[in-house]
Amino acid sequence: MKQAVKIIKEVKKAVVGKDDILVKVMEVILAGGNILIEDIPGVGKTTMALAFSKAMQLECRRVQFTPDVMPSDITGFTMYNKATGKFEYKEGAGLCNLLLADEINRTSSKTQSALLELMEEHSVTVDGVTHSCPAPHIVIATQNHVGTAGALPLPESQMDRFTIRLTMGYPSLENEVTMLKDRQGANPLSRVEAVATAFDITEMKSKVENVYRSDEIFDYIARLVKETREHSMIALGVSPRGSLALSNMAAASAFLHKRDYVIPEDVKRVFTDVCAHRVIMNSQARISDVTAEAVLDEIVRSVKEPAIRG
Repeated sequence: MKQAVKIIKEVKKAVVGKDDILVKVMEVILAGGNILIEDIPGVGKTTMALAFSKAMQLECRRVQFTPDVMPSDITGFTMYNKATGKFEYKEGAGLCNLLLADEINRTSSKTQSALLELMEEHSVTVDGVTHSCPAPHIVIATQNHVGTAGALPLPESQMDRFTIRLTMGYPSLENEVTMLKDRQGANPLSRVEAVATAFDITEMKSKVENVYRSDEIFDYIARLVKETREHSMIALGVSPRGSLALSNMAAASAFLHKRDYVIPEDVKRVFTDVCAHRVIMNSQARISDVTAEAVLDEIVRSVKEPAIRG
């Protein structure tokens, strides 16, 4: 747990005033998941991803998604080697520890789908041969709300593979002044130091997997998810994959709060971030301008939590 705190402390050197977001990203990494950041341009999405990779000494690759990016750019391809008389595999950008997929909604659906196996299985299959990604493996994807002409929204099946969806937003006046001062004469990323290794991350992930979740907690998660499937404002509720993500994120939350067991507060803390992008609101909700976040907050308040305290 101390190492995770050190990582967050280092990333704070480059990302100012977004402590809550950094904690959530760290939780996703420990839960073995992937992150979708939806926001306006220029709020530090790329800087944050690079800072995490540097603090954890992970191999990071960045792909700027455009309409001409091909699936093979992500998965790799095989090509004939005339000297050896054999076909050889050339790995794509996806085979790294941390893939930063910038503006994922600007590429073709075919290229977007190339990420599905990468995100779920942490491997790619090319010409019938499966190639595993190094561990740990994380995908941080971004997409902008503005300038979306010609963009292709991610399908529900791919949205469901992101553990959480985050929005960084504009910094406060005080934080923006701090940011301007920090960037006077130097890039704050240069001050981020490596405080962990890929092995350390794998070790922490193993500890998170062993965080105890009682039957009452599992029942609580299942009841929350069931409510999303039966709510009058929701057309499509949270999937079983979402239930697993909620359980894993609650365990990561408990780990960062120095506990080896999950309490209801851990589940409530991550519920909206894990589930908001997985539900589809019905026409009644859209007409009434009711958001997924508002409905999920209502569900959390209405579902009785088990009497487990930290």
